[in-house]
Amino acid sequence: MDRPAAAHPATAREIILEIVRNMREGLEPLLDSTLAPSIYHVYLHSQDMDRLRGIVPRIEAEARRALDSELEKLNKASFAERLKAASKIGRRGEPKVEAPEGGWQIRLLENTDDDVDPGDIVIYSELAMPAKPEFGAGSMTKRIATRKMAGKESAAAPSYDQQPAPAAGPVETPTAAHPAAPVDGAFAVIEYEDKGGRKVFQMTKEQIVVGRGGRDYWTDLQLDTLPDVSREHFRLRRDAATGKFFLKDLSRLGTTINGEKAPSSLEIVEGEKRDLNVEAPVPDSARIGLADVVFLDFHSAAHG
Repeated sequence: MDRPAAAHPATAREIILEIVRNMREGLEPLLDSTLAPSIYHVYLHSQDMDRLRGIVPRIEAEARRALDSELEKLNKASFAERLKAASKIGRRGEPKVEAPEGGWQIRLLENTDDDVDPGDIVIYSELAMPAKPEFGAGSMTKRIATRKMAGKESAAAPSYDQQPAPAAGPVETPTAAHPAAPVDGAFAVIEYEDKGGRKVFQMTKEQIVVGRGGRDYWTDLQLDTLPDVSREHFRLRRDAATGKFFLKDLSRLGTTINGEKAPSSLEIVEGEKRDLNVEAPVPDSARIGLADVVFLDFHSAAHG
């Protein structure tokens, strides 16, 4: 059944308000403080993105100021609660909401899903949770998804991704003949070498973004290398139903899989980039090249 069309296109003001709402939905209270999500990926219909593209930096800047203002309001309210609770033995007030140490990271992107209309706003945010070494656990990321579809607001239940704790003791450097083994819960392991030396990345999410990254470019696997590698070079996705892997090339200078060029998923229209959502299959064991500058040795957990 078709969804009713949104009453009007998404406005800059609505986008900012949705970012603030997502932040409120994603708050995580601790004992003495409350954490707020730091990373916000905002997905808009292509028509809304085309219309607003020229003022995207202004929207992102005003959204950061709106988040600061919302934190100030929340903390004024929580301060009043703390004063009220201070007079009652054994009770604590609401802990102060802290701004992210690295600031707010906000990025507006084109939504390539088929079931979205102009006016729809989908936001995914991320909050880095403190590690708990006393339980032998690694760090954890809390993810919140909020949607404003056909004018109706909704929020999904938060999801949590566990990052494995670092292994105790010395770690043997893997080689091509003896690749590193995926840790428990990892879908694949990626070995590579950049300016920072030889490294191993454990893929514990169904989808990751690989590239040089940057302030406005979120990456899961961030490479310290030449500008030939794009800030968001490719996305690697695992199909949960089949366990197979697929690569979407989003780069300027290309990506290869075992020496074969992957099809580009980008289309340039009047100087603007558009994601065509084109993917290439990745074998269980593959060498992935980024602009012939950096090479990643990929091994899925199924490969053994």
